[in-house]
Amino acid sequence: MFQHDGGRSWNKGKSGKSVSETICPFFCQQIVKFSFSSTTKIKIHMIKMSTSPEDFIKGTAKAYDRVSKIALKTPLLKSLWLSNLTGCNVYMKMESEQITRSFKIRGAVNKMSSVIESGADNVVTASSGNHGLACAYAGSKLGVCVTIYCPLTASPAKLTAIQSYSNATVTKHGDECAETESYARSQANNKNIPYMSPYNDVDNIFGQATIAYEILEDLPDVNAVFIPVGGGGLASGISGYLKATNKDIVTIGCQPEGNAAMYHCIQADRILEDNSFLKDTLADGVAGGVEPGAVTFDLCKQNIDKWSLVGEDEIEKAVFDMIDKEKKLVEGAACLAIAALLRMKAEFQGKNVVLIMCGGNINTSVVASVCSKFLS
Repeated sequence: MFQHDGGRSWNKGKSGKSVSETICPFFCQQIVKFSFSSTTKIKIHMIKMSTSPEDFIKGTAKAYDRVSKIALKTPLLKSLWLSNLTGCNVYMKMESEQITRSFKIRGAVNKMSSVIESGADNVVTASSGNHGLACAYAGSKLGVCVTIYCPLTASPAKLTAIQSYSNATVTKHGDECAETESYARSQANNKNIPYMSPYNDVDNIFGQATIAYEILEDLPDVNAVFIPVGGGGLASGISGYLKATNKDIVTIGCQPEGNAAMYHCIQADRILEDNSFLKDTLADGVAGGVEPGAVTFDLCKQNIDKWSLVGEDEIEKAVFDMIDKEKKLVEGAACLAIAALLRMKAEFQGKNVVLIMCGGNINTSVVASVCSKFLS
């Protein structure tokens, strides 16, 4: 139970590996199916961001001032089960118990606060999962109207959850993630309304960095942090702040073997625009490609020390074990950190290790399927 208080892994580096070069920055809480049409048009959106330690610390401090007024300071819980199993001192940062059950509220609040300061009172975004729900909630607290574009294939249950907020308007467009994202951004530009990216945004990144701020508050002598990686907003924020304060903290990026877009981008030393190689994954919260021009690419390349790609069976087992051993319900993306630690435990014997439990939005049918598999 909680107490308060091997496989493949890679060091960061380059290779000439050719994997190819579309955007799918959506975080849907179910296994994601990918189908990219050859007619989808992608517009590159370059974002400039200072990566100096001083600016990162300053930006995160400003974000924490905003975020702490609305989001929860989530608990950092020591897992006796994983500590005994791995020989490490394992702590879990429970963003799965955050408002809207996801870390996404942090970036949404920080970005929306910036939007308000600029004089705007409405925003546009694209999502059908954690990001959309976070934007709707943040808007309800800050007095901002949110238009959320969702793909036609979005889960009705998730759309219903988003639409429960009176300040949120949901519009369906496009059969695939890239098409919806591109259309949403174009609508925001045409109407001169601020666009809120799920990850490719400086304010979003500083918002997610507040997780690292809290970790260092509660566990100053942390040695390593395992971070689930999708488009890289969470990883950029956490790793950037950790490295700005203590370069000796080891940061590990965790992705599914069949859906590791950021890892392959970094190996190729460029953002890949053809993500047709991506496969279905239970870790749907990190599914999809990296937007061309995304600031998160350079930040992950600079601040993630090691990478670990894990299999679907390992993710499923971690979902089940969290229910069985810890009585906690977390989504597949969060379980990437658990599975990665189990692979790399020999490297961190006796060390203080933190796993980012990034979310707890998982379909009941998925939970039933996973439990049935391991209880049979």
